[in-house]
Amino acid sequence: MFQLYIDKDVSLRIFIDKDAEEFYQLTMDSKNYLREWLGWVDFTQKVEDTAAFIAGTHKGVAETGGHPKSAAIIYRGAIAGTIGFNEINKSHKFGIVGYWLGEGFQGKGIMTKACRAFVDYGFQTMGLNRIEIRAAEGNMKSRAIPERLGFTEEGKIRQAEWLYDHYVDHIVYGMLSDEWNK
Repeated sequence: MFQLYIDKDVSLRIFIDKDAEEFYQLTMDSKNYLREWLGWVDFTQKVEDTAAFIAGTHKGVAETGGHPKSAAIIYRGAIAGTIGFNEINKSHKFGIVGYWLGEGFQGKGIMTKACRAFVDYGFQTMGLNRIEIRAAEGNMKSRAIPERLGFTEEGKIRQAEWLYDHYVDHIVYGMLSDEWNK
């Protein structure tokens, strides 16, 4: 089972079935906060929706040849959010990372640590050559993560995502394996 210890407070691990209730509750507790930038939040209406998401993460392990496509971010024993590859292209060896953190876990450096570890895993263990992070142009908290980690801002995808009643542009950040940790 995938588990990556980052420090005494933060780790990543594969979701397990019994996480459904806790992860659902985190989503509901942060619903209004998450809804500003995540278009799927309203589709999570019951624990079974979260259980279906978790089951999908298990299928992702098979798709990647045994690597987690998504992981729970654990902070001091509690699920704080998630990080994962929204897309992996094995032919071209690239992945697109997405993440979110519950509202009560913001401002502790958790996501920067989690993202650094997950990107490192993608390059070092999965053998990816390129990793992208895409964030809505106005989502400055999300954009701060790739900027802090030294990703290159590569451009804008116009009207990349529909958020309930409007489109948002995405800023694309990229990192190549030979640039990572230099």
